[in-house]
Amino acid sequence: QVQLVESGGGLVQAGGSLRLSCAASGRTLSSKTMGWFRQAPGKQRGMVAQISNDGSTIYADSVKGRFTISRDNAKNTLHLQMNNLKPEDTAVYYCAARNTAGTIYSYWGQGTQVTVSS
Repeated sequence: QVQLVESGGGLVQAGGSLRLSCAASGRTLSSKTMGWFRQAPGKQRGMVAQISNDGSTIYADSVKGRFTISRDNAKNTLHLQMNNLKPEDTAVYYCAARNTAGTIYSYWGQGTQVTVSS
């Protein structure tokens, strides 16, 4: 079993930065694909960024050039550096993990709130 715990959310003004972290326990995640998702009120949860076990990354168009996903396999952690934040980035952000060979994210954190004021 894998437990994921996010941290680093908060309130920031537009144009500011935040760095989210996701600490994993229970099993090493070095072989898994990791992702950050977000869900704003009244909207469906969607993928923000994804990083595979080989380090390759995918970003949602809305965050390209502003967000950077990274992983530290030695510390079993995942990060999301968010720069030039916009009010539309306001959401609950979730960390997730899946088997690289699969497509379904099986493990989820509890989420951390990010609020960007204008």
